[in-house]
Amino acid sequence: MTRRRILLFTAVPLTAQFPGGIFSKLKTNPKLADGLKEALRIGTNNAVSLTGRLDGYFANEVIKILLPEPIRKIEKALRIAGFGRKLDELVLGMNRAAEAAAPFAKDIFGDAIRQMTFADAQKIFKGSDTAATDYFREKTTPQLTTLFRPPVAKVMGEVGVTQQFQQFFTQISKLPFMKLEKLDLETYVVDRSLFGLFHVLGQEETKIRRDPAARVTAILKDVFGQR
Repeated sequence: MTRRRILLFTAVPLTAQFPGGIFSKLKTNPKLADGLKEALRIGTNNAVSLTGRLDGYFANEVIKILLPEPIRKIEKALRIAGFGRKLDELVLGMNRAAEAAAPFAKDIFGDAIRQMTFADAQKIFKGSDTAATDYFREKTTPQLTTLFRPPVAKVMGEVGVTQQFQQFFTQISKLPFMKLEKLDLETYVVDRSLFGLFHVLGQEETKIRRDPAARVTAILKDVFGQR
């Protein structure tokens, strides 16, 4: 009897050390999934708003879509040869296309949030500052790639980027010092558009996890305030 009492006595403090703590929270708090989904709704909406507006890509030096690598390697020579204006127009047009495509991500992100399980929420909650962004990247990239291509192609056609690039490519290919393989510009812009979108989404997620001021609703304060 004495031994049994000692075992019971020593067991209580081990479980009582973490009342309301992170491990109990993850297993029992029904608000966890709702709080995480709220964070993702806010984060994705912010990311789409920040990228899907005029200069959302073009004025952001981190995600601005630059010339494709094969062209960047010979950019200096091209500018000396008088192609500077065409290069600048190409860069602007690619970024405008990305800005036009970004809002189309909102519904895809919304579907991914609704399909998220509690197990997904637990894993993301315990993960890195960009765990949710990584989850979105894995779950939505194929759909977003398909979804982004039409608006990217549309805008690139409207602003003349596609035609300009084709003419530009034909011209520079005739120069003796230029050896370029044919580039799929639409695929390049779609890929860079998604890179920029996920980069900004990762920044928004990190804010909510780290900065109390970014937790703009009661459920965010409740769930993330005790991490």
